Amino acid sequence: MRKSPTARRALIVQNNLSPFGNKLVKSGFVNKDKMQQALIESRQSNKPLTQVLEGLTGKQLPPDLIREYKKQQLFELKILYGVDSLDPEISQIDTTQVDELINTLIPIDICRRYQLVPLSKKTNPPSVLVAMVDPDNLAALDDLKLVLRPHGWEMQRMVITQEDYQQIISKYLDEEVKRQSKPKKKEEKFDLEIDFNDLETSMADEGDDEESDVDLNKELKDAESPRVIKLVNKILAKALTDGVSDIHVEPQQKDLRVRFRKDGVLQEPFKRFPKSIVNALTSRFKIISNLDIAERRKPQDGRISRKFQGRKVDFRVNTLPARYGEKIVLRILDNSSTQLGLDKLITSEETLAQVREMASRPFGLILVTGPTGSGKSTTLYSILAERNDPGVNISTAEDPIEYALPGINQVQVIREKNMDFSSILRAFLRQDPDIILVGETRDKETAKTAIEAALTGHLVLTTLHTNDAAGAIARLEEMGVEPFMVSGALLGVVAQRLMRRVCSECRIAYTPTLEELARYGLSASKEAGVTFYKAKTIPPDARGDLKEKGELCPKCSGVGYKGRCGVYELLQVTENLQVLINAGAPTERIKEAAVEEGMVTLLAYSLNLVREGKTTLEEVERVTYTDTGLEAELKAKRKVGLTCKTCSAGLQQEWLECPYCMTPRFTD
Repeated sequence: MRKSPTARRALIVQNNLSPFGNKLVKSGFVNKDKMQQALIESRQSNKPLTQVLEGLTGKQLPPDLIREYKKQQLFELKILYGVDSLDPEISQIDTTQVDELINTLIPIDICRRYQLVPLSKKTNPPSVLVAMVDPDNLAALDDLKLVLRPHGWEMQRMVITQEDYQQIISKYLDEEVKRQSKPKKKEEKFDLEIDFNDLETSMADEGDDEESDVDLNKELKDAESPRVIKLVNKILAKALTDGVSDIHVEPQQKDLRVRFRKDGVLQEPFKRFPKSIVNALTSRFKIISNLDIAERRKPQDGRISRKFQGRKVDFRVNTLPARYGEKIVLRILDNSSTQLGLDKLITSEETLAQVREMASRPFGLILVTGPTGSGKSTTLYSILAERNDPGVNISTAEDPIEYALPGINQVQVIREKNMDFSSILRAFLRQDPDIILVGETRDKETAKTAIEAALTGHLVLTTLHTNDAAGAIARLEEMGVEPFMVSGALLGVVAQRLMRRVCSECRIAYTPTLEELARYGLSASKEAGVTFYKAKTIPPDARGDLKEKGELCPKCSGVGYKGRCGVYELLQVTENLQVLINAGAPTERIKEAAVEEGMVTLLAYSLNLVREGKTTLEEVERVTYTDTGLEAELKAKRKVGLTCKTCSAGLQQEWLECPYCMTPRFTD
């Protein structure tokens, strides 16, 4: 492990005092023992020696001794690193040049990450002088080369003390804060229109380059070109303005496609981009995500942080090599747009009360299931937000940490350092936790550890990928967890989906046909008085003209839907279900028993949302109806002469519940 500059300076003096130390002892400011103690403490804590001395003695060092110490410090640094040292008190720093270099060449985040300051540049030979606290920091040198080489600049190094660096960078940051705090004459607006002709002419079309022919220097220059930077910023800004959850950047055979996922559905907000910008745009996204632009054969994960309209927004970035180039997907993590609270998610008062009662238990296991993007994390965070109290110790293991929750101990999974879910969970058990959240249970070890924690006095929350609530029990058994442990630890399972809300401004009331009602297990007599709605969806190519005429819905912009609502299926483990789980009953039997005891299925819950005017039957078809696996059964529903006792629909003998009204029992 590389030693810090302070530690390496201490190695120079070892057990002998430096001239500065001897001078302090002779002056009577400190005795030899305390001087040795100060050297050791400075080395171990990485604090300046002067600060440690003043803390030990309770006295302030005289200015002449501080100056003497600094001279010795700079001399040692110069010998240690083999480069010139910078003393701002002697060498005047041109703050105008520093400001220009930070704004145009070496960003402030690199300066702060590696503790360096760009001082000046000269043209013959073209080079930039950089003062660094640690001039041998290899990561810093690599990143600086990536920044400087595309512009043809070389780097010259100087060494600077930690104190002087802090003083210089603090002055710059103070000036930056003053500039940003000045009132703007006009509210900042984002120009979200993209000039495609400008993009076409900005870059020469290189065709489909072979990987071996890629010129990284050229790619870096293209990625740093103002047009590409502006394009990337516009894509990010438009995504945040439109309130999307994901950005897909997808190279195609003849062009580049950018799509946004909004309310769970992918949309194409831009015309196709020219093929010639694929490499530059990909490189730009990888640069700002701190990814390796030279690595094209393996997937990579990164992160972008940006400020937008006064709030901080993170983008989780993943690259994937594909046939026509690297596909990039950015997941937007915007804390300000997430409303935590179970009452904001669950519209059914009965289901809400049941989930809250389950989450208030002192120990046990709660599972939340559903596909990716179904809102599982938001549900878990909402439970934690309601249980978050100074008297409760809550710890979470996440990959990644999506939202910061004040008062909760959140731990990031780092597999490269063997910090996976199971190892973090084992560490939690030695941290006196009350509530534990495990971001995802993927393997036998994590599942068993979570259940053991739930059986020994902890409330454990985690997620699984299953189609419905009952399927979670079979999934745990597939992982190798014994049925008796599942039945003893499991409090309940919440299965969920997200369904688009029909726009309340432009929705269209209509009367479904008898065939439509029958398809979803509804009858005209039972639904009398219920108002059904369709979405008024305008084709994308027609929205522009309607917008110019002022005839486009201002709320949904012609999509027909605005926002999403949750669909929930809550399976609570009762004594009857515990017996079935211990006996190894199949998923179908467990689901049947749960419905008999009052469980509302995903399909039934979503149909209730239709009755309430929150969504449409088309959304039920898209989100929950296909999940029930009833399509094939509906086609053959007349094969057996059985009739549902509730709605008189024809049924098959092997059905566990009526697909129309969800009645679990039927008669012949």
